[in-house]
Amino acid sequence: MVGVGDMSGDVFGNGMLLSEHIRLVAAFDHRDIFIDPNPDAATSYAERKRLFELPRSSWSDYSRDLISEGGGVFSRSAKQVRLTPQIREALGIEGDVETMTPNELMHAVLLAPADLFWNGGIGTYIKASSETSEQIGDRANDAIRVDGRDLRVRVIGEGGNLGVSQLGRIEAAQNGVSVNTDAIDNSAGVDSSDHEVNIKILLADVVRDGGLTMDERNELLASMTDEVAHKVLRHNTDQNTLLGNARVQAPAMLHVHRRLIDALEADGFLDRELEFLPNDVEIDERIEAGEGLTSPEFSVLLAYAKLRLKDQVLASDVVDDEWFVRELAAYFPDALRTRYPEAIEAHALRREIITNSVVNGLVNRGGITFVHRASEETGARPEEIVKAFVVAREVFDAQSFIDEVEALDNVVSTDVQSSLLLRLRRLLDRATRWFVHHEVEHTSVSALIERYEPSVSRLAPKVPELVIGVGREQYEDTAAGLVEQGVPEQLARRAAALLDLFVLLDITDLAHEVDADVEAVASTYFHGAAQIGLGRMLDAIAELPRDDRWDALARGAVRDDAYAVLTDLTRDVMLEAPEAGSTEERWNAWAERHALAVERGRAAIAGVERAESRLAPMSVALRTLRTLTRGTSGDSGQTEPTA
Repeated sequence: MVGVGDMSGDVFGNGMLLSEHIRLVAAFDHRDIFIDPNPDAATSYAERKRLFELPRSSWSDYSRDLISEGGGVFSRSAKQVRLTPQIREALGIEGDVETMTPNELMHAVLLAPADLFWNGGIGTYIKASSETSEQIGDRANDAIRVDGRDLRVRVIGEGGNLGVSQLGRIEAAQNGVSVNTDAIDNSAGVDSSDHEVNIKILLADVVRDGGLTMDERNELLASMTDEVAHKVLRHNTDQNTLLGNARVQAPAMLHVHRRLIDALEADGFLDRELEFLPNDVEIDERIEAGEGLTSPEFSVLLAYAKLRLKDQVLASDVVDDEWFVRELAAYFPDALRTRYPEAIEAHALRREIITNSVVNGLVNRGGITFVHRASEETGARPEEIVKAFVVAREVFDAQSFIDEVEALDNVVSTDVQSSLLLRLRRLLDRATRWFVHHEVEHTSVSALIERYEPSVSRLAPKVPELVIGVGREQYEDTAAGLVEQGVPEQLARRAAALLDLFVLLDITDLAHEVDADVEAVASTYFHGAAQIGLGRMLDAIAELPRDDRWDALARGAVRDDAYAVLTDLTRDVMLEAPEAGSTEERWNAWAERHALAVERGRAAIAGVERAESRLAPMSVALRTLRTLTRGTSGDSGQTEPTA
């Protein structure tokens, strides 16, 4: 790796001690240039640690006999630096260049072929090729600054601020470099400060009331350092996972990202030009090229999406629901939750802490456009969507799935982990919309969880056996594919069944309505779907375009209609043949009475599969399928039911 900073600085120095496997090839600060062409990881780690622990150190204090052959420490005040063959090879300097000025050498360090460029210095070192030095406004580094398109590192990590211009980040990202923004890379520092302030506010009341002395308070604060660090890094990890998932879907979701940018601009919340987000012409060009937003652009859009949603949620009463006391308590370390639960509930910034926690969790797991898309498709207010998401997250035990996926770090590729998490996101996406449509506004979070979670937890492990026909084949193929990619079989099977869990919400309600065992209702539901071929219809719906808002609305509407038809069909079967033996016998008894309607429904779905344009045939097919549940009680199987 290469970097900017010195070992005595807390930013660069701390970063260099986070791993004992770092091979630091080159670095510079305001005094010296350090080059170790072929470093030994263990030896150089020990020496960097020694420098970091010195009261005031510089690269000139680095023991020369520990630097590999051909390297050295060179003063920036020198007129020329003689290049050894090892330096030329390490920095990728072509030709027979024998000397360079210090500025030229630092320029070469920034362009060196390495895995990581770590910035812990002051100044802007990378710009876009379209920018001038005058636009950057950092004259001290004009002579060494490089363009994003010319970088040869794989990753830019930032401990300092403003090391890269935003256009420079975008250009680097478009040329294969992994880079976020300094705000994202440094968010843990801000988060740590927030925790510190909020904990001190809490303990100030305790001290004032005589529950602690100042010395005891200080000792308690120190004891919680590691746990606070864990919470902060947890959020930082989740946020970077979100950005990774966004990159995976970037080209396919660019239409949706455009709509979110347009909406934020229309609200006066975002200035697209100021934040260097692409205009409509640029977006059209990226769509044509099969490209999406870059990670630096996602970083900006993420910040605005969270800030906007936090404003909306804080202005509502959704966080006043008693269930969210859990979110509030989870923010604080165990010692405080155990000793001062009443003080936590009475915290002066209670609503703000809950809002931050809930919104961060939703966006990190649901995605940058989650609330915007749900609002487009349902017309619900943001706070309703937030509440519905929290219920869906708890009902389907999302966290345990996330924990299992994260346990695969360094076991499977990040692409495989992203695919698993995106399957969970699709479930939460659909379940959130379902709860929005089912009066989530007027029911407490606790009541909703208590109504649905028991049935879902009971049925979820059994869904793979309940799904039959085409759905079962797809399930087995998906699970087998995940196992081939290194996913443990149990997790692979759980992941493969995720989207089928969504219907358990309808099944739970239906079991209450017809006063039947939820497993019997579930078995009838899945059996009916296979018998009329509705699984194929749902597959076709998933392939519908969602390029604009109306496409998304149409897609959501026909999907909701399909599930509604299946729910109504299951209701009819359960009510007309409640005493039949097995699920198959129950279905056959019902289907025999309504043979003509069943045949018409199957034919309608087959017609959708043959059609070139899908939406219109789907609407017709769904209308036909509704005849299965409309007035069929009088159908002998030989005549079409009448209105």
